[in-house]
Amino acid sequence: MTKKVNVGLVQMSCTQDVAANVQKASEKIREAAAQGAQIVCLQELFTSLYFCDVEDHANFNLAEPIPGPTTDHMSQLAAELGVVIIASLFEKRAQGLYHNTTAVLDADGTYLGKYRKMHIPDDPGYYEKFYFTPGDASPDDPGYKVFKTKFATIGVLICWDQWYPEAARITSLMGAEILFYPTAIGWDTTETDPITNEEQYGAWQTIQRSHAVANGVYVVSVNRVGTEAGQQFWGGSFVANPHGRLLYLAPHQEEVVHVEELDLQKMEHYRTTWPYFRDRRVDSYQPITKRYIDQG
Repeated sequence: MTKKVNVGLVQMSCTQDVAANVQKASEKIREAAAQGAQIVCLQELFTSLYFCDVEDHANFNLAEPIPGPTTDHMSQLAAELGVVIIASLFEKRAQGLYHNTTAVLDADGTYLGKYRKMHIPDDPGYYEKFYFTPGDASPDDPGYKVFKTKFATIGVLICWDQWYPEAARITSLMGAEILFYPTAIGWDTTETDPITNEEQYGAWQTIQRSHAVANGVYVVSVNRVGTEAGQQFWGGSFVANPHGRLLYLAPHQEEVVHVEELDLQKMEHYRTTWPYFRDRRVDSYQPITKRYIDQG
């Protein structure tokens, strides 16, 4: 028995022209669909340059409601092509309240909902706390989401979420078969040490592959390329199977549209051979809810 799904990755560069970026992404979604893709994931904040390299109030003008103009466009495209579209956008929720959000459109164009990025960085070149409020979380609703699409039950996390095993674990425990990570991350162009660059990319890939292993799920990570404001976005998008093996690895500097077939039925083999969910000691994990476990 097999349950196969074709996932499409769109790794591209962006410009200041929002309309041109949306048009470019749409053309690449069409290209992926023509290659047989059933679920297509775009990179983080694909409608613009990565504007978080500076703190500039003018950049709030890039935000839009969700649902809104871009999700309406993507909904029509999803219905036309019969594909699921994962679209990462800058959301204006209310005056003075903004999120880094990914919308999911089903294969018939239905808006299935959105996930708001939970972990927000604030580092040189990545001043996201200036722009984004974290997604809401409560004991009854941790803020993480899964989406039951026509082709698979998927979880969506966003960029900085990649570094947190708790986010991947919770989303997997909610039933995700594939974890998608829209991303915008790169190297500092002034960095002269090649080992530093190698370590940074290696850590980024390794932590996400570990989520695949620990949770017995497929992981699809989609990054951007191109140089923007001192950052060389490193591309390197990839697909990993439930044992962390790379099924596909994109180049660092080229735009790519790639489609990979995933056999979801194989998750049963990985999860019964390596039964991590069975052996979790849920009775012992309460300390993880503390910021730090002080000793005395």
